[in-house]
Amino acid sequence: MQVNINKSWKDQLTAEFDKAYFNDLVTFVKQEYSQGEVFPPGQFIFKAFDSCPFEAVKVVILGQDPYHGVGQAHGLSFSVQEGIPFPPSLQNIFKELAADMGTPTPQSGDLTRWSEQGVLLLNATLTVRAHQAGSHQKKGWELFTDAVIHRLAEQQEGIVFILWGSYAQKKGAFIDRNKHCVIQSPHPSPLSSYRGFFGSKPFSQTNAYLVNNGKEPINW
Repeated sequence: MQVNINKSWKDQLTAEFDKAYFNDLVTFVKQEYSQGEVFPPGQFIFKAFDSCPFEAVKVVILGQDPYHGVGQAHGLSFSVQEGIPFPPSLQNIFKELAADMGTPTPQSGDLTRWSEQGVLLLNATLTVRAHQAGSHQKKGWELFTDAVIHRLAEQQEGIVFILWGSYAQKKGAFIDRNKHCVIQSPHPSPLSSYRGFFGSKPFSQTNAYLVNNGKEPINW
């Protein structure tokens, strides 16, 4: 199946695009977009890949679902489009960033600036029905994003995987800790942020590892 995605990723994932589950997933997603409001806008479904080529990935931040509110989701985990108020999880991410790195709170919640530096902002599920969290789970996206993580973990070395919350930690449980850096903490959502997300220093830990492995740190 022809999929409009960055060529470096297409080269890595061609086998996935030809599998039966992916064809079923495409049929489902097309039907959903034709029948109602679905996020992100269609042109942003693969934005995480288009703004961060396979060979450029230095960091992976794994989310679960796209935001399901109007105007929020644009294909990058935890990111919102320019001018959109920060959702609670993103507010907490920025609070921890300020405490960790001593930087002011960003003015924009659009994290494209991170992805263009090699941070793959990957949701486990890449689409969602408006105002219905989890509505596109268990339709095939999780198999696809599992394949993405496996390819990165197997083909590359020295990637930082940031796994916030139990869902992300289960999805990344197979990653070889001797080959990559895995940073885990509770999720930045209001329900769990005070149970260990605040004070976990993921941003400085990431940059220290990158520098120690001869890579440019991320300008968070």
